Amino acid sequence: MSRQTASELPFTDAAKAVETSVRQKIWIDLDNTPHVPFFKPIIRELEKNGFSVFLTARDAFQVCELADKSCLKYAKVGRHYGKNSVMKVTGLLWRSLQLLPTVLREKPVIAVSHGARSQIFLANLLRIPTVLIMDYEHAKTPPMVRPKWEIIPEAIDAKSLYVPAERVRKYSGIKEDVYAAEFQPTPGFAESLGLSPDAIIVTVRPPATEAHYHNPESEVLFVEFMKMLHETPGTQAVLLPRNKKQANEITEAHPEWFKNNKVIIPKTAVDGLNLLWHSDLVVSGGGTMNREAAALGLPVYSIFRGPIGAVDTRLAAEQRLHLLTSPQEVREKIRFVRRDKSAASKSSQAALRNIIAHLQQIASIETSA
Repeated sequence: MSRQTASELPFTDAAKAVETSVRQKIWIDLDNTPHVPFFKPIIRELEKNGFSVFLTARDAFQVCELADKSCLKYAKVGRHYGKNSVMKVTGLLWRSLQLLPTVLREKPVIAVSHGARSQIFLANLLRIPTVLIMDYEHAKTPPMVRPKWEIIPEAIDAKSLYVPAERVRKYSGIKEDVYAAEFQPTPGFAESLGLSPDAIIVTVRPPATEAHYHNPESEVLFVEFMKMLHETPGTQAVLLPRNKKQANEITEAHPEWFKNNKVIIPKTAVDGLNLLWHSDLVVSGGGTMNREAAALGLPVYSIFRGPIGAVDTRLAAEQRLHLLTSPQEVREKIRFVRRDKSAASKSSQAALRNIIAHLQQIASIETSA
């Protein structure tokens, strides 16, 4: 079978891809916070094109809270088991077992995720074709959690994947384009967070200290930047810790950062794109927030010190993302400047069109096999 590139795939009519008499069922598993905004438009388009979609969600980070705010209907299954590798494996197996009754009842034709290992593990055991949409090729993938199909950005070389090239599909742009293309800012959002209209607003995301790819150098850059922010008058930051444990560790170690609302930690989950749009710059140790900022055309600085993926490498080459490697670069390269919000760029809708077309094609191939 010849493999089509993203630019060659149209936004196909569902009648060409699925049996109209039967609504084929697709299982999507929301495993991490960024999966909620990413999959929301995908779910809408799949349903518009004749599919039935059922969702499961892991009770980790802010997945369920954001899913509720997005009015998504889902079955809450499992939780996060921390950094310990033994507990991670135990949690993966236990969550797979917890998912089993729902999956046996729903009988999906394909299982789709952006890295939900419990889903892939269970689906592989049940011989349900798995589709992994991914944008970071350096993630460790043990044999039992490798998908049958992958959908990746054009920037990634398919040769770097475990999946054979004939089962790889590509999409234009970056995954954040899928939902950033539809974004509209909410009036009064900044005021609701207690942000000063006179301050230069910075969104800050600490490193993912519990991730397997974490490099402690990221924490050094994070602390250096927060010191710089604390020393700079006329600035205010919104800090988005990964979880309550990380929030408590930061506030206990550096109470001076939070005096006089200099740094704010939101009490509930916030709309990430709205927060970014109301910011003047972004400093983050997480890939998704960096790329969301790039999709919106914001100045964004990465303090991520793990292996740099092809997507971020391309964004850096295009000057849409600034990679920082040392405390000295933090001081030299980051500038606190108010940005012109009217000049923000607009993401392309090609990524969403490509992904929907690929999922339709894969579902058609698997049901006709």
